[in-house]
Amino acid sequence: MGLIVVSGAGGRLGRRVVERMSGPLRMLVRNAGRAPEKAGAEVAVAEYRDGAAVTKALTGAETVLMVSAAETPDRVDEHRSFVDAAVMAGVGHLVYTSFVGASPDATFTLARDHWATEQHIRDSGLAFTFLRDNLYADFMRFLVGEDGVIRGPAGDGRAAVVAQDDIADVITTVLREPGAHAGRTYDLTGPAAVSLAEVAAIVGASTGRDVRFHNESIPEAYASRSPFGAPDWQVDAWVSTYTAIAAGELATVSTAVEELTGHPATSLAELLEREPA
Repeated sequence: MGLIVVSGAGGRLGRRVVERMSGPLRMLVRNAGRAPEKAGAEVAVAEYRDGAAVTKALTGAETVLMVSAAETPDRVDEHRSFVDAAVMAGVGHLVYTSFVGASPDATFTLARDHWATEQHIRDSGLAFTFLRDNLYADFMRFLVGEDGVIRGPAGDGRAAVVAQDDIADVITTVLREPGAHAGRTYDLTGPAAVSLAEVAAIVGASTGRDVRFHNESIPEAYASRSPFGAPDWQVDAWVSTYTAIAAGELATVSTAVEELTGHPATSLAELLEREPA
C-alpha cells in the first residue's frame, strides 16, 4: 500500500481515521500542534488555500483523504485550490467527504458547496470516491438549548443521522483499497431516519433531562439565532439545516455503512449509550 495522506488530521473525523490506519501515513494539519500522536506517521502543515504548500504536502501520495474545510463563504475556492494541488502533486486517488443530497439547488445551503466541489473533482481527471455524510449523530445532543428545547423549522421531517465512528470506518475501508471504489458515490447514514421530536426523546432518555422539540416558523428561526451575531450566510446555513429536514432531503437510509464495514450502522440511541455526555 502506497503513501496515504489524511487531511484534517487534527479534527474529530480526521483523528478517528488516523487511529485506524496502518502503513505509510502523512497527516496534513493547519497547525503542527494539532497533529495526533501516531508512531511512524509524517506531519505536513498547510492551509487548503495555499496551493504550493498543499502540493508539497501531497507529493508522493498514492491516496488522499480530503476532509471538507471549515464552513466559510469561500470554502469552494479553498476546495478547488486543494484539488488543483492534488493534480499538481500527481495524487492517484482522492477520497472526499461530501454531504447527502449535494446538488446546486439543495435546500441546505452548504450542500451546494459540496456539489460544486464534487464537480471540480470530476473535471480534474483525478480518480475519486465521494462519501456523502448525513448529519452527524454525535452533534444531535448539542442541538438542545439550555432550556432543554431543540428549536428549528424541521416539522415532522426526518434525518438519517450517522455516527462519526461509522464514517471513519468507511473511510478506512476505502483508503485501504481505493481502486475498488473508484468513481463511486456512497451515502453514509445511520440505520433509521429520526424526527427531531424523536431526537429530543432519545437525548432526554440518555441524559435524564426533559428535552422537547419546538417546531419554529422560519421567521422565528431567524429571530432566535440573531442574538449570536453570526453573518447572514451562516445563519442561512443553520436555518436551512432544519428546512432540509422538513423537505425530506435527509431522510433516505443507506446500507453503505454495513456493506463497506461489515458491521451495522450505529443508531443515535446506541451512540449516546456508548458516549454519554
